[in-house]
Amino acid sequence: MTAPSLPPQAGLPLERLARLLSLAAELRPGRLVPERLKPDWTRGYGSGQMLEDGLAAIIVTLMLVPQGMAYAMLAGLPPQVGLYASIVPLVAYALFGSSPTLAVGPVAVISLMTAASLSHVAPAGTPEYVVAAQVLALLSGLVLAGMALLRLGFVADFLSHAVISGFISASGILIAAGQIKHLLGIPAGGSTLPEMAVSLAANATLFNPWTAALGALALALLLWAKNGLKPLLLRAGMNPRAAGLLARTGPVLAVAVTTAIVAAYRLQWEGVKTVGAIPAGLPSPSVPLPPAGLWLDLLPAAILIALVGFVESVSVAQTLAARRRQRIDCDRELAGLGAANVAAAVTGGYPVTGGFARSVVNFEAGAATQMAGVLTALGIALASLTLTPLTRTLPQAALAAIIVVAVLQLVDLESLRRSWETSKEDFAAQAATMLTVLNVGVEAGIIVGVALSVGLFLWRSSRPTIAIVGQVPGTEQFRDVDRQWVVQSPTVLGVRIDGSLYFANARWLEERVQSLVAARPAVREVVLLCQGVAMVDASAVHALHSLADRLRAAGIALHLSEVREGVMERMIRCGLPEHLTGRVFVSQAEAMRCLDPETSALAARSLRQRGTGAEPLEP
Repeated sequence: MTAPSLPPQAGLPLERLARLLSLAAELRPGRLVPERLKPDWTRGYGSGQMLEDGLAAIIVTLMLVPQGMAYAMLAGLPPQVGLYASIVPLVAYALFGSSPTLAVGPVAVISLMTAASLSHVAPAGTPEYVVAAQVLALLSGLVLAGMALLRLGFVADFLSHAVISGFISASGILIAAGQIKHLLGIPAGGSTLPEMAVSLAANATLFNPWTAALGALALALLLWAKNGLKPLLLRAGMNPRAAGLLARTGPVLAVAVTTAIVAAYRLQWEGVKTVGAIPAGLPSPSVPLPPAGLWLDLLPAAILIALVGFVESVSVAQTLAARRRQRIDCDRELAGLGAANVAAAVTGGYPVTGGFARSVVNFEAGAATQMAGVLTALGIALASLTLTPLTRTLPQAALAAIIVVAVLQLVDLESLRRSWETSKEDFAAQAATMLTVLNVGVEAGIIVGVALSVGLFLWRSSRPTIAIVGQVPGTEQFRDVDRQWVVQSPTVLGVRIDGSLYFANARWLEERVQSLVAARPAVREVVLLCQGVAMVDASAVHALHSLADRLRAAGIALHLSEVREGVMERMIRCGLPEHLTGRVFVSQAEAMRCLDPETSALAARSLRQRGTGAEPLEP
């Protein structure tokens, strides 16, 4: 297996970087690029937008530098890999992505999935492990790019919100639990919640008091910056927007204070684990060339990471775009994330996607276009060249605290209660996903989540709601007899179908209608109200043929009403209207007037009120 070029990849000289930065400040994006190849955001780009993007980039850079290193260590990678994954991928996304405010880079959930995927490949932190992380990013990028070419952006709709919420919440709990050992200085292990609990309990007496104190201090600083710094700045007379943005730079404060304490008191000699010196410089482009077997081993994990990263990124991008009444193109998001992951792979990084916290900061800082990401990349490149020597005394406990505070925002246990109240099926899927992630692992959890999402979709669509309807007195509206007072005909059975008809539910429809008819001996006409049917396939049409034959044998006519044009065209091509024993009516009201005029006339009378409700009228 080829070893990666981890060491200082001979970064650019400082004077050369300064020259590049000065050129970037004067650049009008797209000036040297043919018009047909320019990203949309470069057209009409001006100095005002450059100022907004530049201010946003400064804030996001301050936030991303410590986070990038922390998330890389969460993935089992050297901290500089997190910086490498935060430079060129941002530029690649800016060229192909559609969100002006999405901040791409390392994120907690993808870092956890990366660590879980590579745990069986090589020991964490080794050159082989780093190469495998690059391969994982390259495969994820190729999967996303392939989906973009096939215009498969709609696949995000197949993962239910309940399952995604359960997966992210459980991952947040698992990540936070995994950082306890770093906060306390305990040599513990484990990849699931029970394993972590047992290992922490067995090694609890080995905790390092200095590490625990630094971890507690970092947590206190982060929580204070999050909840107390903004009010303090507001009382000092600072602009509310500026105060809110500065309050988001808590990670920088926690890193600076704890690093200074370790350096001043030489706590690394007291057993406090630090990041250590990381190589200064920028990554050199290289394509990972591991054995062919590794590509096949990592492909399933890459597909899962690509899917989860895309869903998480699109959710963030759409949420922020809605606030500005902008539109996100899911297929372009696939292309942007694919390009970002390929860029991460060839520049020494690992899988990336859009991060929620950073994107919100980017949005609130006023980022106008994707140029904010390009400027952020330049800022992180500058930090990689100049600030890395300062990490020699940066305690790992501070990075663990940053991770804990960040991921706990992802935990939404309240959504379990909402799912329970809304849909027991969604609750079961969400709970099963969470339990699988916590007790088995993230890969198993997302597989269970995807399977449950697809399974729930198929189960629900295979059992569409089929309701008996009656006429609301005084109107031509027809409603479910179990939900509203209506007039029903003793001889005409109105049945409303709420859902498309296809092979998975064709037999269900046939059996359901027959059971309703069997329970009503007086029925002589059945009218299928099809206003909710958006699509039929050949199996459904065949089922309607069979249903018409069975009802004919029982002396009952089958009619249709309110059929959509597209559905009617397909039924005509399949010869269904000629096979019906009844008619096709424009409306359910017309069907009732033709098939049971007496009941229809009764329903047209004024509604008799009784108290706060309505009294049903019997013919």
